[in-house]
Amino acid sequence: MHIVDGALANPVVIGGAVLAAGGVAMGLRALTLERIPAAGVLSASFFVASLIHVPIGPSSVHLILNGLAGLVLGWAAFPALFVGLLLQAVFFGFGGLTVLGVNALNIALPAVLAGLLFGPMIRRGSPLSAALWAGIGGAFAIAATTTMVAASLALSGDAFIAAAHLVFVAHIPVMVVEGFLTAFAVLLARRVKPELFTTFAETRT
Repeated sequence: MHIVDGALANPVVIGGAVLAAGGVAMGLRALTLERIPAAGVLSASFFVASLIHVPIGPSSVHLILNGLAGLVLGWAAFPALFVGLLLQAVFFGFGGLTVLGVNALNIALPAVLAGLLFGPMIRRGSPLSAALWAGIGGAFAIAATTTMVAASLALSGDAFIAAAHLVFVAHIPVMVVEGFLTAFAVLLARRVKPELFTTFAETRT
């Protein structure tokens, strides 16, 4: 899912960097002291899960777990995932520094959307109901990330349109796997630590 340096047009790179900076700023505002341990764990989980990847053209296929990050952290998923991407780019060369903003936007924004759309159902429902909605949210986050990656490539020129289609098709199995993993993780968390799914707004009130 990492787009590599040099694969995108300059306007896409600049626009992604600006939007990612705004997302990280909003995420830092939402990152309360109580959420820092969860943010660290989820950032590390993303870092490890996405180390094993299969290159496909200018992108790659791997687990992300951004849906789970968004369901737990909300906007705070932005800085958590950004840190994971930065460390991967610096130490392993995954993606790259010039496209760091685009990669962060493509992965973290769907995470936030998953939290906003499916978080309320997870907090209000039974553990089994929460697991079902979490599975949908996990698959949704991957589908949205894949769509954004494909759009980033398509906007960079006609030469990448075929690669954009390939990226989406290749990630369909990942959507299913991520859905099951997210459902299981939320089912366990709802039973042992349900306060993880309290939103930042609810915490402030």
